Formats: sequence, structure tokens, C-alpha cells
Amino acid sequence: MVVDDDTAMCSFLQTFLSARGYSAITVSTVEEAVRRYDEGRPAAVILDIVMPGPLDGLDALALLKKIDRDVPIIILSGQGRTSTVVQAMKLGAADFVNKPFDDAELEQPLANALKHYRLTREVATLREQLEAQSNRTMLFGQSERMAEVRDLIDRVADTDVTVLIRGESGTGKELVARALCSSSLRRDKPFVKVNCAALPAELLESELFGFERGSFTGAIQHKPGKFEFANHGTMFLDEIGEMSCPLQAKLLQVLQDGEFSRIGGKHDVRVDVRIVAATNKNLEYAVADGQFREDLFFRLNVVCIKMPPLRERREDIPVLCDYFLKKYSVHYNKPYCQLSAETMALLQEYEWPGNIRELENLVKRTVVLGSESAMRKDLTHGVSLAAHHSTHPATGPSAPAKQVGPDPIESVPPPANFSLKDVSRLAARGAERDLISRMLQQTRWNRKEAADMLGISYKALLYKIKENGLDKAQ
Repeated sequence: MVVDDDTAMCSFLQTFLSARGYSAITVSTVEEAVRRYDEGRPAAVILDIVMPGPLDGLDALALLKKIDRDVPIIILSGQGRTSTVVQAMKLGAADFVNKPFDDAELEQPLANALKHYRLTREVATLREQLEAQSNRTMLFGQSERMAEVRDLIDRVADTDVTVLIRGESGTGKELVARALCSSSLRRDKPFVKVNCAALPAELLESELFGFERGSFTGAIQHKPGKFEFANHGTMFLDEIGEMSCPLQAKLLQVLQDGEFSRIGGKHDVRVDVRIVAATNKNLEYAVADGQFREDLFFRLNVVCIKMPPLRERREDIPVLCDYFLKKYSVHYNKPYCQLSAETMALLQEYEWPGNIRELENLVKRTVVLGSESAMRKDLTHGVSLAAHHSTHPATGPSAPAKQVGPDPIESVPPPANFSLKDVSRLAARGAERDLISRMLQQTRWNRKEAADMLGISYKALLYKIKENGLDKAQ
């Protein structure tokens, strides 16, 4: 829409726009501009700032922005006063062009304004689609394995039974916990999440159960714990397998009696909390090794929901990709583009050691960069590694995926008193080095995940990486 009381300028701009493939309507008053805009909703407005009558161009700008705040409006003026420009920009003008102008001075602002308008409209549409497409749709997808998970959630959600969610890192265990809460009778009550691996045991205890004033150095005032914040609601204990044994005993008391004592407290605190726990560790092995209490395991494992890894639900990959493409196109204000058939084929062949979290990060990077090339490179490398392992399978836990650096035995010349025990020690070190190297490559150097797979602490893995010289091979 062109709004200008100069008929010659209207005629010129209509010809100018038609020559560039745009259809345009011209009006000569603010009142007519408001009426015609509301009827036709043009994609952009070129508006003269000086208009006859009671309403001028700034009034028109304000009125049009009330109808559609996203419409780009380019202001034309032969005056060019700084105060007028500033006021127009405050009211939401997209650009300002001084009269007289040549073609290029109007072409670029108009092209930029229309591009921004199209992107704004696309983002609004995607946002509506995302609101309609709930987290549950994104989580469950269309696979048979996830249909079983959905059915189990529906059956236990409205009870207060304790639920243990098991699965690899990145499979969506927290989304399941939130789905349980949103479908339960406690949906309007607090949902409190605590990551048991994120804090040392001493801090985790005060975080969960709180403390009394003066109970230790620095406890200058009473602090309630997460269990008190979650009263009448749901407590989600993520990475429950990382909880220390003394804390496990205190958690067991909450599960059995619904009460606990704060650090330094003289009286028990009663709470009504539903507990949902999650882990990527094999708790049966942890129980056998004495790292996890058997009685607590049985208390937590009343209902067990097992999350399948992404490689076992490949039919959900297109649905998940589309969801993440829309999500991050909206989040970063980027154009939405579907992935090519070639990239989708690579996504289906990839083994997904990081599961849905890895897929989400790949799609996020693709949206931000506006290119699939980086994703294809990572996927092609991952597929080629998987093909190599399928062609040359490991024969045991110490079979190396790749030899990094010198062999520990061959690199050390045996002295005269070299014993059989020394040989065994060096052989064990070599096997350990090869296994750590293979796990690091399998997890794409995600040290936390590699430590979990190896059954050692994160700090122990960092020490062994340095001890074996693997940090220099990354």
C-alpha cells in the first residue's frame, strides 16, 4: 500500500513496484489508508510523513501498527528532520527514506522489510504449531516401543506410586517425569527436580533436606530443603544412582515414613511427596557391588519405565527432527526449512550414542548456521565408524577401536629383572587404555557419559585419560 497525497508520487511508486513484481494499491488520506488496510492487509506500507487533514503520517503509522504491529512501514519525507525520524522509529517504522530518492534507496529497504515480514509471519505460524504439538507428542512419536511407554504412563499417572525411569543419557527421562506429573492429580502442585550427580554429597543433603541455623559453619539462617518445596507435589530425582549411601538411607526414610530431619534439626518434618527417580546406571550391578542399597532399590522400582534408545525407535526420527526444526526456527528467528532426503537417510543410519539430546543439538546447529553441511559431515563420520565396527567387531571388552600412541608393552624395553607380574601389569594397563579410548570415541569424547559406561567416577576417568596420554590424542 502506498499512502501519499501527491498523485504523481503515487503513480510513480505504483509503476516502480509493478516493475519489480509487486501489486500495489494507492490511497491519498490517512482515513482511507486505515480502512483499506484493514480490508486487504497488504504485506508492507510506503507512507508519506506529511499528509493533509487532521491526521498526519505519524498518526497513520500509529493507527496501522495498532491493526498489525508486525507490518513493515517505510516512511517517506522531504523534510528529513531528526526529531521526526526518531519519533517514527519509536512508533515502529521499518525504515526512513528521504525525498527525492533513486531506485536503489527504496529497493533495499523494501526488500529487507518484506523479508522480515515473511519471517515474522512464518515464526508466528510455527509457534502456533508448536503450541498445538505438545511435549508428549514430541516425546512419544509413533513407534511401538514408545506406545508402550505412553500406555504405562497413562495407567500409573493418577496414582501416587513411586516410579523409576531407566534409560541411556538423552532418551527423554525428564520429559517422562513431567508427563507423569502433568497427568496426575498433583498436576497443579509443585514439580521439583534435583540432579543427584550435580552436587557433592554434603551439599546434596542440605539441598534435599535443608538445615537449621547454626548446624554448621556458614548456616546463618534456617533453610528449607527441596522436599519441603515439593510438599503435596512431585519430586524428580535425576541420576539417582549417583547418590551416596548415607543419603540413600535418609531417602529411604522419606519413602517409608514420609518424614525426615533437617541437618541440625531436633524434630522430624512430615511431607506428602510423590517421588519419581531416573537413572542411566544398572542399579542391579550397583546393588551387587554395594554401591546402592537393595532396600532402596526395591522401594524405587515399584513401577519401572524403560526408555528405548533412539536407535531402537528410528521411525520417530522424522517427527523429532520436524519438532526441533520448528522449535529452534522460532527460538532463533530463523527460516524454517525441512531437511533434505539425503540428510534424513543419514539420520536414519546413524547409531545415536547421545540419543534425542544429540539429535536436538545437531538440528539446533543446522538451524543457526542455515546449512546441513556440518550435520552431514558428523553423520557421515559416525556412519562410517559404525560400519567399521560392524565389519571388524570387537572380540572382548579390551578390543581397541583405534590404537592411539605406542603400545604400553612394546614401548618399554624390559630390564634384566623383568618379571611375569610386570608383564601382567603392563598388559592390564594397555587393555585399560584401549577400552577408555574406545569408549571416548563411542561417546564422541563426552567424558561424563564415558565414565558412566565404564563404571567409574568422572574424576577417575580424567585422571586415567591424563595418565595414559589420551588427552594429547584428542
